[in-house]
Order: sequence, then structure tokens, then C-alpha cells
Amino acid sequence: MPKFYARRRSLSIVAALTGLIASVGLFNGPNASAALPTPVSAATARGYLAALDVRTENRTGYDRDLFPHWITQSGACNTRETVLKRDGSGVVTDSSCAATSGSWYSPYDGATWSAASDVDIDHLVPLAEAWDSGASAWTTSRRQSFANDLTRPQLLAVTDNVNQAKGDQDPATWMPSRTAYRCTYVRAWVQVKYYYDLSVDSAEKSALTNHLASC
Repeated sequence: MPKFYARRRSLSIVAALTGLIASVGLFNGPNASAALPTPVSAATARGYLAALDVRTENRTGYDRDLFPHWITQSGACNTRETVLKRDGSGVVTDSSCAATSGSWYSPYDGATWSAASDVDIDHLVPLAEAWDSGASAWTTSRRQSFANDLTRPQLLAVTDNVNQAKGDQDPATWMPSRTAYRCTYVRAWVQVKYYYDLSVDSAEKSALTNHLASC
């Protein structure tokens, strides 16, 4: 049995219960209930982090196109449009599923936007970061699943220039400016890395350990 499936099965009941317990009051700001799927608790995240392999990252061969993203999710709606509708308030879409109106609250910086063009869908664990920490060995199908994962806390609507400033950085060099969201962010980061059996580098693990200690 692949290691990532064994790990998931061993703690699946704990993760489910802690996710339910943590589901109340985690998100500060408008439209919180429609945003990122609730990550595991800090205690569970600490256990997950301890189980992750620590390795030096390697970006050799990375290309964003190796992660097919914004695939069709339902009808005319692709992944980006699905997340915009999920995370927004009063979202109206046209016949092609493009958002024509609505508002979006960005939990990274606390800004609210009324135009979908001002909002990016962030891969919380960036595609390049995933490649560096194990996804280079995946099949294209698994990379596609990662890039379009609506079940794990991996995709989130945020201010476009904030997402661009984050780029492919990990928590050792970038964290949301809104300190109230940092605990949610690192719990989500660790959950995604654990689920996909991705490694962490030493600086990343140190940063995650420090942030989780204060959650």
C-alpha cells in the first residue's frame, strides 16, 4: 500500500473528528463559511508535520503545464470558477459560468473585491513547491488532482497581487499579512502536504513548527 494511503487511513478518524470540532469560529471575516475547507486541528497538524520526511528541495524539470489546472468541474464551470462561486458572496455567473458580479473577501490581507478579475485562486501549497517536494515523481493524473483539489484546504480565492507576491514561497519566507489567518494557513499547509505525502525542507519545517506552537 502506498505510504500516503497508509498514513491517511491510520489517522482518518482523528482527522475527521478534529475537522468537525475545528469547524466553528476558525474564519474571521465576511463569507467565511463558504471559504477554504476547514483544515485539521493544530494538534493533528503537529502530528502530521512530525510524520513528514525532511528533504532538500529540487526544482529540476519543473513546468507549470505539468500540473493541468482549471479543469472542468461541472457543466461549463472550471475549477477557478467553482472556487470563485464557493468563496464569494452574491456571485452571479453568465451562461459560460464566468462571474459577472459578486464580492470576494481575501483572508490573506482582509481586502474585499467586487470584480472577479481582482481575485486569484491560490494553490495554498504552490505547484512549484509540490514539484520540489515530491510531485516530480507523480503521474500527470495525480498532478492534475492536486492542482484542482476542492476537497482538501488547497484552493482559496485571494487578492490577485497578494497571490502573485506569495509566488511559490513556503511558510519559511511568506505568511499571510493577516495574523489572524496564519494558524489556519499553516494547518492547511501541513494537511495538504501530509495527504499528498510531500516532504518539507528544514527551514519550512522549523517555520511550521513555530507557527503551530502558537495555534
